[in-house]
Amino acid sequence: MSTLLISDLHLHPGAPAITEGFLTWLEEHAARAEALYILGDFFEAWIGDDLLDLGAADPTGTATLAARIAEALKRRSEAGTAIFLMHGNRDFLLGERFAEAAGATLLADPSVVTLGDERVLLMHGDSLCTRDEAYMAFRTQARDPQWQAQILAMPIPDRLALARQLRDQSGEANSNKAEDIMDVTPEEVVESLREHGVTTMIHGHTHRPAVHDLDVDGAPARRYVLGDWQPDRGWEIEIDAGQPPMLRDFPLKD
Repeated sequence: MSTLLISDLHLHPGAPAITEGFLTWLEEHAARAEALYILGDFFEAWIGDDLLDLGAADPTGTATLAARIAEALKRRSEAGTAIFLMHGNRDFLLGERFAEAAGATLLADPSVVTLGDERVLLMHGDSLCTRDEAYMAFRTQARDPQWQAQILAMPIPDRLALARQLRDQSGEANSNKAEDIMDVTPEEVVESLREHGVTTMIHGHTHRPAVHDLDVDGAPARRYVLGDWQPDRGWEIEIDAGQPPMLRDFPLKD
């Protein structure tokens, strides 16, 4: 039995090929996994778990999509695959209600877990991008429980409008940023590994899939970066006992 890790699917009604590809992957490929870790930005946006109450009345179609995804995850969980969900910078309002509907466990960012025979640091990855000062300020605000409570108290139509506004602002801001600012800060990576006492890190967020060899206080270390899913292609990391993590892409089937 293996462990699978994915991130950055950015599921939304406007990308049906990714949704269908994920559901096929979940049914066919993830069936043999002991555990599945979803490391953030599973959804393109999440305005609160009460979105599930809207059903077909949601004008964006996100509620219907979310219910379908939750049902599929629940089936996989009940079939024996443990499912873990980590917040990303797009879906940081995912809560216990959705997790329960999906048969999943919410996982703190960061978390150290034992995968195979090794302790591994799992993160979404946005907290490593410390050179992007404007984003880091927003991240601090977005993770504040009081701010989240204020957002969740807003009427759903207002939250939907806010989500659209934040996506538009993010896209516009990122188009004007240097590439290195939006990538991780190397010193922050090393400090995070040192702080948690591990030599392996897995994260997403940057959409730059790769395996990076590092040195942490004279010891070899590695950083694995998951890729973002596209309509024709997905990314995963698979870990088997006694084997190093394997990063790979694969064609999506609908």
